[in-house]
Amino acid sequence: MINKDKNRRIASQPDRIVTWDVPETTTLLAFVEKRLADHSKTKVKSMLKHNQFAVNSMPTSQFDTPLEDGDKVSVNFTKSFRVFSSPRIKLVYEDNDILVINKGYGVLSMGTDNIKEGTAYSIMREYVKYSDPRAKVFIVHRLDRDTSGLMMLAKTMEAKDTMQHNWNNMVLNRKYVAVVEGVIPDDEGVVKSYLAETAQFEVYSTQDPTKGQLAITRYKVLKRSSGYTLVELELDTGRKNQIRVHMKDLGHPIVGDRKYGASSSPIRRLALHARTLRFVHPITRKEMNFELPVPTRFAGLVKG
Repeated sequence: MINKDKNRRIASQPDRIVTWDVPETTTLLAFVEKRLADHSKTKVKSMLKHNQFAVNSMPTSQFDTPLEDGDKVSVNFTKSFRVFSSPRIKLVYEDNDILVINKGYGVLSMGTDNIKEGTAYSIMREYVKYSDPRAKVFIVHRLDRDTSGLMMLAKTMEAKDTMQHNWNNMVLNRKYVAVVEGVIPDDEGVVKSYLAETAQFEVYSTQDPTKGQLAITRYKVLKRSSGYTLVELELDTGRKNQIRVHMKDLGHPIVGDRKYGASSSPIRRLALHARTLRFVHPITRKEMNFELPVPTRFAGLVKG
């Protein structure tokens, strides 16, 4: 039987959190057993099971979580750290200044006049306010609603302004993966054009520099099979719908992209995923590098 009064008392108690710097390569359990030598191994494992430890601000219950010199381990002696949970978003990284998430397909980065809730912004705002009602989040950059993958948000105005004002210098690498229709013959190449937009908000390419903004997309073929090509894409510029338009220009529209020429949608989504995000941390100036695996459904299209 659940003791609701006891749970309420625990929830109302202030957090007692201690944070340690990690001096060498080790694992979480080995590290905390040394720091909590006055606790029994059974007690430490119980705390681990109940998410009372966090590595670099990310709660974990994995005893073999690898630690490296410079990592930070926190323990909450009062209660469990809150574990982020959302069916459409996964929290990849969090510290005092930034959040890195894996945004799901079909989720808006931020609200519109008609849609305010269920966006990446609103979901992450609710998450940070749980611990501190005064907490805020700020959009740093956006992904199209139909594009999944890595996206960063700021938790302070300083972090937001630093990233946005120095974007080209702070962001070291952004890569996407996509599955396109047909077989791209060249192993790699570059698509370059000027992008403009119609009154109906459809982006198109032009070779006239007076009519659009320069856009450069580099591609590298990862696999070809079954009439599809899995391709890695790197942006020299970050224009609206850039990858989608350039794949159409190449004659190989992205799977599921009816707006830009796709003929079918076998996985019922746009097959475009922001896979790699490498940047300089806006506050610590430490290099941050995140990479996601190729989505399973993408890989399934190029089996064999």
